[in-house]
Amino acid sequence: MDIAEPRSEVEVDVCERFRNPRARRDSEPDIDQWPSTLSQALNTKIRDYVAAARQPVTADSWLSRPEFPTSAEVMDLDSIPDDEGSDDAYLRENVSMGSNRIEGAWDSKEHYLSTHYELLREESVKPIREAVAQIKHFPLANEDDYQGTIGVYERVYTTAVTFSTRGIALRVIFSLARAGKRIHWEQSKRLLQGSLVVLTPANDRFKTRAKTVVAVVAARPLAGVQQNPPEIDLFVGRTEEMHIDPQQEWIMIEERSSYFEADRYTLQALQKIMREPFPLSEHLVAVQSEVEPPAYVQDNPYMDLSSVFASSKGSNYENVDIMTGWPASVDTELDESQLAALRRILTKRLAIVQGPPGTGKTHVSSVAIKALINNMASGDPPIVVACQTNHALDQLLRHVAVFEPNFVRLGGRSKDQDVVRNRTLYAVRESMKMPPIAGCWKKPAIRRMKDLERTMKLLLSPLEAGKGPLDHKLFQSLGLLTPDQSDSLETGASEWVQHGNNSDDIKPIGLWLGTGLVPVQRKQVPEEFGYEYEETDLEFEQLKEMEAENRTKDDEDFETLSGNVVYLADNFTGRQVAGMTGSKVRKLLERPDLWKIPEKFRGAVYCYLQQQMKTTITAQFRLEAKKYSELAEQRRVGGWEQDVAILKQQKVIGLTTTGFSKYRPLISGLDPKIVMVEEAAETLEAPVVATCLPSLDHLVLVGDHQQLRPHCHNREYEGEPWNLNVSLFERLIQNEVEFSTLSRQRRMIPEIRRILKPIYGDLIKDHPSVEDSEVRPPVPGMGGVNSFFFSHAWPESRDDYMSSVNHKEAEMIVGFFDHLVYNGMQAKDITVLTFYNGQRKVLLNALRNHPNLQSSYFNVVTVDSYQGEENDTVLLSLVRSNSEGKIGFLSVENRVCVALSRAQRGLYIFGNSELLCGESNTWTGVVKIMAGMRGEIPKNRPKARLGFALPLTCAQHNKKTFVEDPDDWGMINGGSSSGLESWNSYAKGGVIEDDAARYHAALKREKDYVEEQSRQEHKKTQDDAPVVPLGYDGAQSTLVDSSLAGSPQTLIPHLASPPLIEPIVNELSDARTVSKEKPASKHISTPRVAEVSLLD
Repeated sequence: MDIAEPRSEVEVDVCERFRNPRARRDSEPDIDQWPSTLSQALNTKIRDYVAAARQPVTADSWLSRPEFPTSAEVMDLDSIPDDEGSDDAYLRENVSMGSNRIEGAWDSKEHYLSTHYELLREESVKPIREAVAQIKHFPLANEDDYQGTIGVYERVYTTAVTFSTRGIALRVIFSLARAGKRIHWEQSKRLLQGSLVVLTPANDRFKTRAKTVVAVVAARPLAGVQQNPPEIDLFVGRTEEMHIDPQQEWIMIEERSSYFEADRYTLQALQKIMREPFPLSEHLVAVQSEVEPPAYVQDNPYMDLSSVFASSKGSNYENVDIMTGWPASVDTELDESQLAALRRILTKRLAIVQGPPGTGKTHVSSVAIKALINNMASGDPPIVVACQTNHALDQLLRHVAVFEPNFVRLGGRSKDQDVVRNRTLYAVRESMKMPPIAGCWKKPAIRRMKDLERTMKLLLSPLEAGKGPLDHKLFQSLGLLTPDQSDSLETGASEWVQHGNNSDDIKPIGLWLGTGLVPVQRKQVPEEFGYEYEETDLEFEQLKEMEAENRTKDDEDFETLSGNVVYLADNFTGRQVAGMTGSKVRKLLERPDLWKIPEKFRGAVYCYLQQQMKTTITAQFRLEAKKYSELAEQRRVGGWEQDVAILKQQKVIGLTTTGFSKYRPLISGLDPKIVMVEEAAETLEAPVVATCLPSLDHLVLVGDHQQLRPHCHNREYEGEPWNLNVSLFERLIQNEVEFSTLSRQRRMIPEIRRILKPIYGDLIKDHPSVEDSEVRPPVPGMGGVNSFFFSHAWPESRDDYMSSVNHKEAEMIVGFFDHLVYNGMQAKDITVLTFYNGQRKVLLNALRNHPNLQSSYFNVVTVDSYQGEENDTVLLSLVRSNSEGKIGFLSVENRVCVALSRAQRGLYIFGNSELLCGESNTWTGVVKIMAGMRGEIPKNRPKARLGFALPLTCAQHNKKTFVEDPDDWGMINGGSSSGLESWNSYAKGGVIEDDAARYHAALKREKDYVEEQSRQEHKKTQDDAPVVPLGYDGAQSTLVDSSLAGSPQTLIPHLASPPLIEPIVNELSDARTVSKEKPASKHISTPRVAEVSLLD
């Protein structure tokens, strides 16, 4: 066989870099054909990673902190006397932390990493610490007394040991008596897999640190929690804290607003980064503003950009110097800002791209990924893409699937029903049937785990359920009885039989005990719940999102733990005698002949021996459990050593940012060079830093820091002085690290997009598609009014969990929802948004109970859970309406930005505009724009879109009317056997008497409002809201302050005066005729009279 002359390295590089990408793609084998061609060489990088992470470090260093919080951490308040300081002194703790430095450089790599570690750990642990403090100081309170944030479970008993593939788990049963309600487990946040729980003996109640146990929920299968009593599996944080006594009663608590699992792996990643090279530290730590190209681009700047630019006569984009010869051609679908962002992504080692709402962040990311794939050389590692949420990840991978079949989704629960779900690691692994890899840890670990399991089962056999009394030989083997004492029991039993007693089935110890042996009664009995169901915490899909990174087949434990189970029970015990202490029993056991112990004391002796047996077995069990945990870790590493062979053949690996931290050891085996993080601006800094493996050469961050910020479990750490909710994305931009911004939006019609001007200024431009009425048709039933701010003064209230709600506002929104559906909209095309979870529940319940609405699913969500989503029409419930000037979440511009930018063709806001204008500059700008005020919008602007009555139009008859109160919906969309007749009567002005009644009712409400306001103190100082005379420039449809020439502060208190609403009345010129006796004033000092004007 002839051997060709070897090519030079230069020739090889040129051939690889400039080969025809399309020809190469067509010739590649399909992924399903790869098993026979996979290289089976063992990749030891993963085990090296794990070993390095376990290297000992200086004592008391943050690097030595354990994976799970210690009992000392969750009970750190013990050192503070209750009578020291204020009444809530028990909620204080002595935790030393630095703050997130958002301006300027960090002192060092260790300063940077240790600060983020301590901040994140404290933010994760503090909620459960405060819960422990609450329980300790109010031990008998019910859950409702803790405002629904703490789960308290009594009568907790260990019932089994599970030998799972992930480690030893303890199965426990528990009581829900403290909850006082039944639980919808399918839609409850209680005891989610990965949740942190703390247990204390029932007779200790967190008095003793040494008796406190920290654990995480290992599994919460519905079959377990729906039985009575419910049961779950727990992983105990430290094997030395494992307790297997089935008679020991515990109290278990959880803090339901936090989720430890989301931070657990990120904390480990930060510790590991300190032990390895830290790429990009010149930007992340030293905040260097100028960014160099990636090393691989510096080595060879030529790229094939034919996937970006369409070749035309005289132009070819298959060999472009991206550093000096970037195409000036317009042969691309990308707009100018997108093209600039793409250039940054391809040419900068740290590429930051800001994408305001609707500007195509995901599209630009997918175009960049396609270009990078088309320029991969043989043997290049896959590109890793990470997103904050599973939804965003699925969305991005669906884009990738269009042009690249060889990708894998790691971890989590994909909602995609086809393409992405078929590309999970589990699905690909099952389809490929990998051959074994020589030297892999998995099989040896499994074999040793089975051997150890047999040993531990034998160790647990005395506690196994369904057995008779403990044998005297067991006590002798454990050193609790001497050989003479054991023999004495057998001798005495023989003599007893010789006297004619039948004892074939009775052990010697049973004969010795006689009536002193009693069966153990079951400690936990089924509970009879006579109370109502607990309100659901989350919608089903939101709940699954929280568990997605933990309840996954990639871990081989889906919903329940796989493995053998040993059930535990004390089947018999001894009859107790009052006053028998341990010392007295030990005195009795000094006798070599146990039959000489008086019969009435033998039960107490048995109890003592039984307890000593448990202590001895527990100590040995803990030692074996530690070995088992180490083998489980080796098994996991071995599984990854097989998986890495599959992943190396992919072009793209997708996972969430939480998943990146969890699978960081596996990803390290790939030596990835390129990592892209989507939703980077709403991700905490630490998870993004975790993507910086030593092999990283190119990091792309895509997001928008003017939308949602990262979420903290504890709001105390948001803002000064901790600034934990400032993302790496935002911090780098604030420190002038170079970035690009997308500017042309393709989501919102101009009428809606204009509302974002107070946030983005003139940055966002409209793509022609959103101006096309065929692409974005008007909202049916609104007569061309595609945005509106319905302003009211209905007071807010609080629900049982102290969440803000506004019931009358909710009624108004539900009626409007019904109106839109009545006029032809599909329920799925309407999203109801609110800033408060309490209001979300009120709205959802009202929609489900509405007689006209039969939708099986209503899209009612909080603003924080709707980032990255959009829908045809959005109804926004602002909730807040009070005399104290409190607007809560509505003061956060990032949340406001998300809320106002989700709608494609219809946005309807319900809230107190006067309150918002007095408390927020952002809302002031929004209200001025929607009120049609001069100078805020172009001359060809839509007319005013703000008022105290909602302008409606019947889609069938083009008749217009106004609704100012929830009771009005009964006259419009129903209220009689013929809803259409009712509508026609109302819209044609056929209820003149009702008009008069409504008019006088409005005047009375106005009078009552003015009188009430006069009795209250001014909620703001004279400087905040000066009272000034107002004039009206009717030609411009705007209010003008006659003394201060339109200063925003002077416009705020009077934005809803009748002249402001006049443009709406003019627009709806065929609105029904009203009584001429109604007065019209242009100098009303209170906005409530605007209700009358809208009726006019």
